[in-house]
Amino acid sequence: MAHPRTRFARPRDAGDAWLADCSAHPTDVRKAWRQETLASIASGERWLVAETALLPTMHALKRIKTEHQGPVLVDPDLDRGYWLVPLNADAELADIRQVTVHPPRWRLRCPPTRAPIDGRLWMSKPDGSGLLTDPAALAAALGPGGAYRLPSEVQP
Repeated sequence: MAHPRTRFARPRDAGDAWLADCSAHPTDVRKAWRQETLASIASGERWLVAETALLPTMHALKRIKTEHQGPVLVDPDLDRGYWLVPLNADAELADIRQVTVHPPRWRLRCPPTRAPIDGRLWMSKPDGSGLLTDPAALAAALGPGGAYRLPSEVQP
């Protein structure tokens, strides 16, 4: 019989493994986390980063169904939210003025999924599946009237 900690360690670590593997240098990412520092991961290989202010991020998190919601990192000290979105999301989000989609090779400084570092934490953690936030759902949640839409109105 498996030890109970072993059974739960794999799903928890799957998000960290996926995130580290998104880097060109996964061993550097894991080393940074072991030293309890933020790891720098360049976007553009598997995802882009859509940046928003913290309050709209928190409102959008409530409106987007979990099956359309990928990893979301927040930094309350900087008043920022960082959404991991598909590589083609810049076109979908171009007209949403509250969102800045960073270009490929933009570096996201992130903690592991299990603990915050320097105030940064995952509000929606990577789970290892590769699920990214649906840009249409994010646009609907943040676009005109997004703050007043019901969750059912935000779905793509």
